[in-house]
Amino acid sequence: MSSFTTKSQKVTASAFLAAAVLCVSMVSPGECQTTPSPVTPCSAYKNCDTCVPHAKCLWCFTTNNCTEYPVSWLLPPNSVCMLSQARWGVCWLNFEALIIALAVLGGIILISITVCCCCCCCCKKRRSGPDRDEERFSRRREEIKQRAEDRKVERKARHDEIRRKYGLMGDSDHPYSKFENE
Repeated sequence: MSSFTTKSQKVTASAFLAAAVLCVSMVSPGECQTTPSPVTPCSAYKNCDTCVPHAKCLWCFTTNNCTEYPVSWLLPPNSVCMLSQARWGVCWLNFEALIIALAVLGGIILISITVCCCCCCCCKKRRSGPDRDEERFSRRREEIKQRAEDRKVERKARHDEIRRKYGLMGDSDHPYSKFENE
């Protein structure tokens, strides 16, 4: 048990070491930028078209001003701007419609994933066992084969009886066989 634990610890340590080496090798040395570029405040933008291309800014049609988007809140509070009057990203789509559209899209995606998973599970379950139709057809084939075999045996028995009657059988148990051999 202790040798297994030691081996698993060695494998885990090797995996972490490989991951660290991989991460370090992907990081490329870059140039440090000592002077940050000047950041324009959102209040400097005077119309919606210049305000909304910046991800940190939010345009409010109620007050006709560009304010900083409160990142700590997913939705801007009513003190900043009402959702129906707020624009972020594009001027033609208000925040309320954006939220509704994303919620509907997310719902459709979740429902389609659920339906796909259920269909896959049902199809897999159906394929795993033989179909009722296949069982019925195979049973019917067996019955037909058995009836054909019975008819064949019956036909052979009739033919043998006719051969015995007319002395065409090669065996010695029919009454006319002794006359043929003399």
